[in-house]
Amino acid sequence: MKAKGISSIMINRIRKYRKQKGMTQADLAQQVGIARQTVNLIENGKYNPSLDLCIRICQCLNTDLNTLFWEVER
Repeated sequence: MKAKGISSIMINRIRKYRKQKGMTQADLAQQVGIARQTVNLIENGKYNPSLDLCIRICQCLNTDLNTLFWEVER
């Protein structure tokens, strides 16, 4: 449990890593087995993917969970 007055935000770097690999949203979606629209929602912070999906995305982008998703204290 966090102390009162401390908030945090989740950072999502999927778009950055996807573009670095020269992939479109459709490319990533096809490789991890989801709809392109789901990739868009995840990249824009409007959908919280399951841990399984996060791991598949990391594998596809050759990175790890800590790199793509992390919590930042504000």
